[in-house]
Amino acid sequence: MHENSKAMIARLVGFDTVSRRSNMALIDWVRDHLAGHGVESRVVPSADGSKANLFATIGPAEEGGVVLSAHTDVVPVDGQPWDTDPFTLNERDGRLYGRGTADMKSFPAVALALLPEMLAAKLKRPLHLALSYDEEVGCLGAPAMIERMAAELPRPSAVIVGEPTSMGVVLAHKGCYVLRTTVTGHEVHSSQIDRGVSAVMVAARLVSLIADMAEENIAASDPTCGFDPPFTTLHVGTIEGGTAPNITARHCSFLWDIRPLPGDDWTRYRDRFAAECDRLLARIRRISPDCDIRTEQLAGVPGLAPEPAGTAAQLCHALTGRNDTGMVSFAAEAGQFQAAGLSTVLCGPGSIDQAHQPNEYIDVAQVTACERFIKDLVGRLAA
Repeated sequence: MHENSKAMIARLVGFDTVSRRSNMALIDWVRDHLAGHGVESRVVPSADGSKANLFATIGPAEEGGVVLSAHTDVVPVDGQPWDTDPFTLNERDGRLYGRGTADMKSFPAVALALLPEMLAAKLKRPLHLALSYDEEVGCLGAPAMIERMAAELPRPSAVIVGEPTSMGVVLAHKGCYVLRTTVTGHEVHSSQIDRGVSAVMVAARLVSLIADMAEENIAASDPTCGFDPPFTTLHVGTIEGGTAPNITARHCSFLWDIRPLPGDDWTRYRDRFAAECDRLLARIRRISPDCDIRTEQLAGVPGLAPEPAGTAAQLCHALTGRNDTGMVSFAAEAGQFQAAGLSTVLCGPGSIDQAHQPNEYIDVAQVTACERFIKDLVGRLAA
């Protein structure tokens, strides 16, 4: 590992970019760093201006370049038993500790550290750096950036999303669709439940349906599909509602997600759920017309379908010298790039096993492998 890479990882980890906070300090610093080397950045702000994406091109404005993509936000550290300050890089026993070291600041840090070599290489095809916000809360930032890149840049030949894959080549990931369902009931004394509607009990029936669909997928799963677990998952993460045990609940709300396999249309689960909502709603509105059931989609990330013969896969196999074709169950921005018509894979340093954990770390050897990977990529683009 070169000291420049370590220093750059330390710099990026030092920005507290937990998703609930702004990432503008990091984005401004990266923009200034690139400008100091004569590289112009394009910033794509969020609607309220509190966060932003950034993309920049190193090399000529030609087609056939490669995008190195990473998200700048990290998950919270609240309540986690860290041994050291999560936002101060610590090195010990061949590991770099800090929030985001694995997921996923080391990948863009290595790219930024190698900027002088990229510029000196006189690239014939460009490298595009793409940094997004709010990936950890539903891949919310990347779509606007991808749209701008498609409109303003020569078409790249490949996108490499540097999620922690231990520098293996991952060809597919599941999608992720997050929904919130809110049930409005009718309050009465619980001894008169026939005159009221418990939002909690109605919600419980809907949660049970979600569980039934999840169980059906487990029973019909194909263990050879390459995913772990090898089926589309459905899960209720939070639920809240009610006032007291002797009042039929007026309100109940729950958050749930669907993580479909590539090719499994998530809307079939949504539509089956909606049909049950309609059935229940017709029944409870006979008791009170004020009753309601509403579901809103909070986030939606398409899965990444495997393209083993795609440009991105072939490039990364050549750069890593590995023929692995992994699949992962977490969602990422790769599916969004692919949905825009770009050949995309996941390939980056660190392990997902350390992501989101207290004392998150990346092995120094992984940083070194990433350095070699990007240096070899620069050599190919300069040839």
